[in-house]
Amino acid sequence: MKRRVLVLLLAAALVCAGLVAGCSLAGDDDSDSAEKPTNTTTTRVEVVEGLGKSDGLNAREIYKEEAPGVVTVISLFGEGDLDSVLGGGEGGGSGVGSGFVLDGKGEIATNAHVVSQGQGAKLKRAREVYVEFADGNQVRAKILGEDPNADVALLRVDPEGLRLRPLPLGSSAKVQVGTAVAAIGSPFGERQSLSVGVVSAIDRSIESLTDFQISGAIQTDAAINPGNSGGPLVDEDGRVIGINQQIKTNSGGGEGVGFAVPVDLVKRSLGQLRETGKVAYAYLGVSSVPLYPQLVERFDLPVQKGAWVQEITPGGPAARAGLEGGDGAARFQARAYRDGGDVVTKLGGVPVEDSNDLSTAVEHYKPGDVVTLKLWRDGKSRDLRVKLGQRPLAQSSGG
Repeated sequence: MKRRVLVLLLAAALVCAGLVAGCSLAGDDDSDSAEKPTNTTTTRVEVVEGLGKSDGLNAREIYKEEAPGVVTVISLFGEGDLDSVLGGGEGGGSGVGSGFVLDGKGEIATNAHVVSQGQGAKLKRAREVYVEFADGNQVRAKILGEDPNADVALLRVDPEGLRLRPLPLGSSAKVQVGTAVAAIGSPFGERQSLSVGVVSAIDRSIESLTDFQISGAIQTDAAINPGNSGGPLVDEDGRVIGINQQIKTNSGGGEGVGFAVPVDLVKRSLGQLRETGKVAYAYLGVSSVPLYPQLVERFDLPVQKGAWVQEITPGGPAARAGLEGGDGAARFQARAYRDGGDVVTKLGGVPVEDSNDLSTAVEHYKPGDVVTLKLWRDGKSRDLRVKLGQRPLAQSSGG
């Protein structure tokens, strides 16, 4: 089914009168006005509603409808300038990434590492950020906020005179291995590039810009290269299921192992960034390992699936609630384990089959929420109520 495109013409005078917030970007001066289009007075918003159910990925149709909503993000750090970046991929103190349009207000999603440098508390924003659209328009952008835990950033441009094509957001919870996908972005600065492949795996853990990992990530064999970061990974129905974030490589190029931040996490992040410019994550404060049959047998554990707690962060929420980690050290299959720790099998009624499940379950809550853990200790099942804390930017031993 060919997707429907809804075209809205918004008069620039109405936009600046308040129908769209943020018509003037913080930090703009008179020199920026010269960058605005002078041959048009309207903002053209083309809302992509999706391709509808299809029998497979139509790469040509995906590109035709999605590519106009994908942008190139140019970030300037240090002494870098646009001349050092444009046409050359990257220059001194500058970088090129990707992003995509979220709405007619000029909001754009990308990776936090595209518009910042460093990690955790040392994260530093780019001095200037510019967004280049598929039709060649290039405008300055404001960083509304970044989420180093999910590697997500929210940008906004003045929509006046621009052609905006927001991309529809899907659901990563429904993604299955083998799903056909397409990635669109600016690998090595090559604008509007398309690559296709399939979902190779789900529920991966990948690095964030903090000591904590991003759980639930999507692995794909669609070519993901430097410059693709921040661009959309879309399914065969044309809906964004993730933000392309990183590759695993030995050579520096795409080798069939790329990763995307799951869109369900992205949506949560964007919602808080709109409201406050930052994102707060709930925190339990444990380090755990998943169970498998031989491990269960070796340590005589009471259940076959769960997150086996190894360490408790001193003074953290789990420690205050009385959760217990292991003690001593016992080696099994060339790895050291701490015997005697609790095995968590549910959090807030949601089954926990491994460590990733535990991390994902905690992410659904807010700091200060009280949740009930179902756990096994000394061969007996028990419930334990825990008041979750706020995740720090660095961890000592907990997750």
